[in-house]
Amino acid sequence: MKRILTGIQPTGTLHLGNYFGAMRPAIALQEEGEAFYFIADYHALTSVQDPARLREYNLGVALDFLACGLDPARASFFLQSDVPQVTELAWILTTVTPMGLLERAHSYKDKLAHGLPASAGLFTYPVLMAADILLYDSDVVPVGKDQKQHLEITRDLAVKFNETFGETFKLPQPRIQETTATVPGLDGQKMSKSYGNTIEIFADEKTMRKKIMSLVTDSTPVEAPKDPEGSNIVALYRLVASPEDVATMEREYRAGGVGYGDFKKRLFGAVWEFFAPMRQRREEILAEKGYVDDILAHGARQARASANHVMQRVRKAVGLREQP
Repeated sequence: MKRILTGIQPTGTLHLGNYFGAMRPAIALQEEGEAFYFIADYHALTSVQDPARLREYNLGVALDFLACGLDPARASFFLQSDVPQVTELAWILTTVTPMGLLERAHSYKDKLAHGLPASAGLFTYPVLMAADILLYDSDVVPVGKDQKQHLEITRDLAVKFNETFGETFKLPQPRIQETTATVPGLDGQKMSKSYGNTIEIFADEKTMRKKIMSLVTDSTPVEAPKDPEGSNIVALYRLVASPEDVATMEREYRAGGVGYGDFKKRLFGAVWEFFAPMRQRREEILAEKGYVDDILAHGARQARASANHVMQRVRKAVGLREQP
């Protein structure tokens, strides 16, 4: 059976970019095979160093995934840090990782450019990501375009390890979400917590309305025609509105006579309605004490069992004593 793996960092409340770029397509994959979903709290330590906040974010991500359709009866859902084998494998992989491979990583350079400190953890992020993927014999890993290079690094490390120690790892295949990989944020850049330009999917009504009304636009006057193809408002509206409603907005853009403020109000209404069933499910989960902890504990047991099989192969390959 095909095994699918995906993870998301608990570095804040989930936003539209997370949902359409990663969460929704990843959750859909639970229909295709054996799905593993993990909350990447080790990765989050490169940017979240407040323990209370990290615990809060972990719970929030778990709630959001479950509210948005992840079915724990059909998938293993767990915290990355509940599977200690991942850090063991990450260290072993670093011993075959060329420095030049990490120095060419686009994500590292991009995060430095946006003010994150140049820690060793940030630099070796792709190695830990490779361990996440290889530890579970993953066949398919859904990623956005910006993460494609990390999948290529994972495959490079698997090949390097196999050439050095013998066939040990299978090579995972990326599932690139070409149409929804990049969701524009409030400022027109890719929506990202790192850039502070997000629209959180479970924000309260007042907060969400305020954020959407702050979307950056140009200075085209109300009466003038506007280009829908270059509009962040239209790009976001396409994600949550019907094709008919999108066509109407695009037509009104080209005709002129409607201001950006009115289009933003329409966008808010569509976003709020789209996530209404998920908000209700989230409240139901919150009301069931211990539910999330039980789901994560069960998923971690399944993940550790799978990881043990892979680590026995790895330890034998490199000459370490196999664990009982």
